[in-house]
Amino acid sequence: MLSIIGTPASRRAWARSCAVLFAFGLLGGRAAYAHDTGLTLDDALQIATSRSSSIQAAQASIRGSSDVVIKAGQLPNPTLNLSVQDLPINGSNAFTIGQDNFTMRGIGIQQEWVSPEKRRLQTTLADRTVERDKSTYLEKVVEVRQQAAMAWLNASYAKKAVALSQALVDHLSQELAARQASYRGAKGTAVDVAQANLTLWNARDELIIAQQDEKTALITLSRWTGAGYVQEVAGTPPEPESRVSSLSPEQLAQVQPSLIAARAAVSLADADTEVTRSNRSPNWTWGLTYFKSGGRFPDYLSVGVSIPLPIHQGNVEDRDVEQKSEMGTHARLTYEDTARQVVADIQSLTARLAGGRERLANARQAVLPAAEQKVRLANAAYQAGAGTLSDALDARHTLLEAELQVLNLEREVSLVWAQLEYQILPPDMTSGQ
Repeated sequence: MLSIIGTPASRRAWARSCAVLFAFGLLGGRAAYAHDTGLTLDDALQIATSRSSSIQAAQASIRGSSDVVIKAGQLPNPTLNLSVQDLPINGSNAFTIGQDNFTMRGIGIQQEWVSPEKRRLQTTLADRTVERDKSTYLEKVVEVRQQAAMAWLNASYAKKAVALSQALVDHLSQELAARQASYRGAKGTAVDVAQANLTLWNARDELIIAQQDEKTALITLSRWTGAGYVQEVAGTPPEPESRVSSLSPEQLAQVQPSLIAARAAVSLADADTEVTRSNRSPNWTWGLTYFKSGGRFPDYLSVGVSIPLPIHQGNVEDRDVEQKSEMGTHARLTYEDTARQVVADIQSLTARLAGGRERLANARQAVLPAAEQKVRLANAAYQAGAGTLSDALDARHTLLEAELQVLNLEREVSLVWAQLEYQILPPDMTSGQ
């Protein structure tokens, strides 16, 4: 677990440090977004983390539970008792205090005594509650970073798709013009012109879809950054290389928030069980009362101790211990299941990433070179008079479609990479372990 669990002073300092860091991160993110031509991936992650309402809500929960830690180790508040005993209700001294010899005015104090060991266990339970809330905070950080990264990647590739779709429309417009010229020169047919028109219409429709996809991606990115409507993204997507699959189970348990949360749940259940077990020994309550007599009688001092009698311990306190113990078993089994699920997800994503990278490498090494070669051969044949302009334009059309296919594959691989890479905590959050 992260080393942010400590003394109350260190917890308060940690909370203040988080607030300051997030404030500076927010200002830095806004400045970068305001002056750059577009939002980079790093800026998107920084702004999304600093402005996330769910993260801020988790921080508020941490601050609230941290304040309870000090309270958990304290004795209950004492009770002040004020009383009047043997007050006459008839006769000459009816309802008077201090006149009758038997009337006594009392003032006293009662204190429930909780043993130091019990208070230590209660403090441990409160600490584990803070630990649980911090694991929730870490889960929110990872969720926001992962969603923001995927939104940015979608926007980045949507932007590239618009550029390629626009290039395809421009090319097909040239092709249509060339076929119309051939038809007017009696070297082409009306069918060629109609086919070129249809192909251009389809390409324009794809361009509209690509533009709409870019707008949708930018809206989604704006939702996660919370920085108003993001107009444009900038920068190049990272190489889809992840180190997550190489982490050992011990390393993974320190940086994977689902595992951290599941482990925190085990610690919380164990601490709750220990507190419940300590309650099998009841708390004593002692009291001290001073009585002031009326008339000629002396004053009195009363001292007493109240001791609960757990005569039904087997059916009450022991049942509570068994119930809490079963909750601990539930938490442990949940942790084991979570660990298996996390490992399976990582293995699945790693396999998908490896397969996607292999497909991408094949497309870059075989499909694109072949399409580029076709363009060169068609252009050379046309310039030499051995080929037609239509063949050259068809080759260019094929290359642009191949580039769009490769771009879609790059986007698919990058999204798988983001799901894998951003499911763990960033290094700057785990360096203090």
